[in-house]
Amino acid sequence: VSEEDYLILEKYTRALFARGSEIAKQHGLILVDTKYEFGKTKTGKIVLIDEIHTPDSSRYFYAEGYGERQDRGEPQKQLSKEFVRQWLIQNDFQGLAGQKVPFMSDEYISSVSERYIELYENITGEKFVKADTANISERINKNILDYLQNHKA
Repeated sequence: VSEEDYLILEKYTRALFARGSEIAKQHGLILVDTKYEFGKTKTGKIVLIDEIHTPDSSRYFYAEGYGERQDRGEPQKQLSKEFVRQWLIQNDFQGLAGQKVPFMSDEYISSVSERYIELYENITGEKFVKADTANISERINKNILDYLQNHKA
């Protein structure tokens, strides 16, 4: 990227990280690291193009007990997808050509969901309400139609 674009990206990144850290702190969390993805419009404007501050793009540590765990050299209690990555590695999967994703039991899938819900509730301060899974196709179609209706050009 050009130096001019780099400076804009740095400004946006620092502002996003500061705001994310502020929100995390309000909820007893530390935003440890994250990634942001940017793109350019046809007119050359730099824009954020992907989700931010989710367990897929960020790691959060619990602020409570952070210092004590750090002093003892213990792993931090965290909310992120890192535990899924570690599970995959332990089960001989690293996304290499020819590898197949290992079997995930219903119990493991539920534990992943519970961790994501925990982060959602910690960050938003709201109780997560599971969607009705009986009519998924209807819900998807409704969401698409709602989106199209609300985003007419």
